[in-house]
Amino acid sequence: MQQPLFKLSALTAVILGLAACGGGDKPAQQAGSDAAPAASGGNKTLIYCSEGSPAGFDPAQYTAGTDFDASAYPLYNNLVEFPRGETTVAPALAEKWDISEDGKTYTFHLRQGVKFASTDYFTPTRDFNADDVVFTFQRLIDPNTEFNKAYPAEFLYAMDMGIPELIDSIEKVDDYTVKITLKTVEAPFLQNIAMPFAVISSAEYADQLLKAGNAADINTKPIGTGPFILKSYQKDTQIRYTKNPDYWDKDNIHIDNLVFAITKDSAVRAQKVQAGECNVAAYPKPAEIEAAKKSDKVAVLEQPGFNVGYLSYNQEKGKLADLKVRQALDMAVNKDAIINAVYQGAGIKATNPMPPSQWSYNDQLVDAPYDPEKAKALLEEAGVNNLEVSLWYMPVQRPYNPNAKLMAEMVQADWAKVGVNAKLVTYEWGEYLKRVKNSEHDVVMLGWTGDNGDPDNWLGTLLSCQAVKGGNNNSRWCNKEFDQLVVGARQETDQAKREEAYRQAQVIFKQDLPWTTMAHSVVTHFTTPNVKNYKISPFGSVRFDGVDIE
Repeated sequence: MQQPLFKLSALTAVILGLAACGGGDKPAQQAGSDAAPAASGGNKTLIYCSEGSPAGFDPAQYTAGTDFDASAYPLYNNLVEFPRGETTVAPALAEKWDISEDGKTYTFHLRQGVKFASTDYFTPTRDFNADDVVFTFQRLIDPNTEFNKAYPAEFLYAMDMGIPELIDSIEKVDDYTVKITLKTVEAPFLQNIAMPFAVISSAEYADQLLKAGNAADINTKPIGTGPFILKSYQKDTQIRYTKNPDYWDKDNIHIDNLVFAITKDSAVRAQKVQAGECNVAAYPKPAEIEAAKKSDKVAVLEQPGFNVGYLSYNQEKGKLADLKVRQALDMAVNKDAIINAVYQGAGIKATNPMPPSQWSYNDQLVDAPYDPEKAKALLEEAGVNNLEVSLWYMPVQRPYNPNAKLMAEMVQADWAKVGVNAKLVTYEWGEYLKRVKNSEHDVVMLGWTGDNGDPDNWLGTLLSCQAVKGGNNNSRWCNKEFDQLVVGARQETDQAKREEAYRQAQVIFKQDLPWTTMAHSVVTHFTTPNVKNYKISPFGSVRFDGVDIE
């Protein structure tokens, strides 16, 4: 049974009403002009019920999937990319590239005829070229660029991956050739720059913002080469995009209007898809999945998740620096009971800081057994009585955790049995991430979906000493032996040697316990039956290039 493209219902009325009122920087009449699909002429609108608001639209600044889904994928392109649903790097804004014999110099040959988006606030006078690539990467690595001085943003992902220390030079050879030279060999370099933090920005637009004294507008009025153009944004309500008429790969774009209807409650998202009010929704809870499977109104897409959910212990906070305390907290958590209740058959217990499908996964590691009595004894040995900690839990569903609140309540109850009082804390998603980066938490519930298929994306990005500076290492754990293995593996081109280093690093992780690893989930998305060619990304992103709707 096919659902109508745009069923006139409560959510539709809200979206149309909001559009008529305007939003962002568009005049009210203009902002509402393309909110609803045309009655004829093939104008197609797809509505995605998203789980949260983005913190901004400059992907270089962020690390969360909600930010990337709303900015990097609809609005921008990279030099190289992972095609939707795939894990192998392919050409994008660079049509081809050469790598020097010593593995340190990458020469990118750029695609010609690519245009940046035209909006009411920017009209490009030239096509994409090497100047844009140089601007993008200089911005990531050099805080003293004129633009960075005007708008000193923090590039957390690039920082945590060591990009500023890695790149030695960026050279414009000619208008359509760029040479990037590294200080050392970086085995996953191409995979790394295919990630959202490395999308290409317009140098011409940056110059315009500088001259106007509005450099910060790069985060609220984005300009990219991507398939869609941002029309308006109302936090916690909706984001509206239209198809980029000048997109270089226009044959791959089939929808005219894209709406993110921000819907934080997963049950409401599930209901809206069943009612035809949203066409796509992600991250349902297990009970909602079972209901959807019994319905003929929803297509249920499932895929093993390339992810991990975990509890991270902030080792800058008092007793959590003591290994015995972390061992006790870890041993006091009844992971089997939590996984049964929270994931309900759609998750498996996590032992390592990466999923079993990641090459170099060490299958010899085991969890400590659930043992409250041993946990009490360890706390006593550590001289800890009536320990009080804050336990932060996410306010949104994520691919790696469908119900963070329930998980937090169960962990709180487990810890109470061994004399640990956990105060539950949460914030709006953007504020949550900001405060975690500032190390305000004691124990924080988070997770990760792999971004590029390389072990470094887990062990380096999340657990290296470098990642403490950027904030992705929210345990603030810096183990020199672990770090030497991970950094060394990053600079090694022999796959077998890399694998052995990562396996050893996982042993150190398990011995030192900066996290309690919880689960790897199955990822589920809902679509209406009239949505065609939608794919679940192996990297957890939500993308609408290539998607069609009848």
